Amino acid sequence: MSLLSKEDFTSLALFNSDVCVSIFIPTQRGGKEVLEGKNQRHLKSQWNEIKNKLEKDGVSKDKIENMSKSVSKLIEDGDFWRHQSDGLAVFLAENVFEYYTLPVNFEAHHYIGKEFYLKPLVPMFSGKGKFYILEIQPKHVAFFEATNHSITPIDVEDLTPDRLEDRVGWDFEEKHLNHKGPVNTQHGYAPATRERKDEFLRFFRAVDQGIDKIIHNETAPLIVACEDYLFPIYQEANTYQHLYEECVPGNPNDNRHILELHAKALDQIRPLLEKEREEKLEAFKEEVPEKTITGVTDILPSIYEGKVDTLFLENREDIFGTFNEENMKVKIENGQTANNTSLMNLAAKKVIEQGGSVYLIESAFMPEKDSKMSALLRYS
Repeated sequence: MSLLSKEDFTSLALFNSDVCVSIFIPTQRGGKEVLEGKNQRHLKSQWNEIKNKLEKDGVSKDKIENMSKSVSKLIEDGDFWRHQSDGLAVFLAENVFEYYTLPVNFEAHHYIGKEFYLKPLVPMFSGKGKFYILEIQPKHVAFFEATNHSITPIDVEDLTPDRLEDRVGWDFEEKHLNHKGPVNTQHGYAPATRERKDEFLRFFRAVDQGIDKIIHNETAPLIVACEDYLFPIYQEANTYQHLYEECVPGNPNDNRHILELHAKALDQIRPLLEKEREEKLEAFKEEVPEKTITGVTDILPSIYEGKVDTLFLENREDIFGTFNEENMKVKIENGQTANNTSLMNLAAKKVIEQGGSVYLIESAFMPEKDSKMSALLRYS
C-alpha cells in the first residue's frame, strides 16, 4: 500500500507520454462489500471502459495488453484489497504503473490524455492545512506530517527517546509492576501518581525537545494521540506554540494502521483546517479588484508569471483547451480532444509546484458564481 508524497505528486505532474491513464474510484475500508469484492469490481469496470476507448483511439494492442496485465494483477491481489482507505488513485502509462490508497472519497472518474490528471489530488498538497501528529505512549513514540488527505511518517528515532524507561531509568518497569494500587490492564502500569507524573513529565520533555528540532520554526498545528489522562502532562511539558488544544483520545495501540490514526486526528482538527479555506474565500471577497481574477484566460498567464497565491476550482467541472506558454495565449475548446488538455488540471499542477494553495469548491460556494475558476493573487 502506498501513500502519496509531495515527491510522488511532482513526479506524476511532470510526466508526459502518448497515452497516460488516470483512474479514481471510491473504496470501502471493510465490511460485507469488501468481502464480496466490490472494490475490485469497481476498478475492473473502469478499466474495461478505458480499454474500449483506447481501442477506438487506435492505441496498439500490445500497449493495451501491457497495461491490462498490471491492472489485472492488482485486481487479483486479495491482500491489497483487504487494507483500503476511502479512495484509490491509479496512474498508468507505458512502463509506468503507480497506485495510491488515500483517505479521499473520490468520485469514480478516469482520464486519458498525454499527461496524468491530478486535479482530485491537489488539495492534498496546497501548502496549507498541514498539521503534525505525535503518537505517544510509554513504550512507543511516532511522529507524522499530515494534511487533509495525506499522512507521512517522520523519522525521530535519533531525536527522541522511544520509550519511557529510556528516560526515567531501568527500574521503571519494576516499580510499576510492583505497584500495589489499581493498574491499567491494557498497559500494565499504574495511574499517574505524583511520582508517576514526574516520570512522564521527564519523558515528555525529552520528546518535546526532540521534535522541536524539526518544527521549531513551524506554524502548523501539532495534535497529540495519547491516553486522555496523559495529555495534560504533555501540555505541561510542551514548548511548541501551536499545540492543538485537544488530543486524539484513547489508546494509540488501537491505531493499528497509519490511516486509522490519520482519520481520528482529522476528525479532531478538521474545524481548524476548514477555517483556513473559509478565510481564503473571505479574503477573495474583501480584496481590491486588482488582487482577484476570474476566468481561465486571465488566470493561466498569471499562474505562469508566479502571481497566484490561491486557486479556486469548481468541483465536478473541467475546462479543456490549449495554453501556449511562449505567448501566454489560452484557447478554450468544447470538450476534450486528442490535441488539447484539461486547463484546470494544468493550472492546479502549476500552482502546487509554485507552493500555492488549490481548493476544490462546490459550485454554490465558488467566490465568483459565473466562473469555474477564480484566483487570489500574491500581487497585482
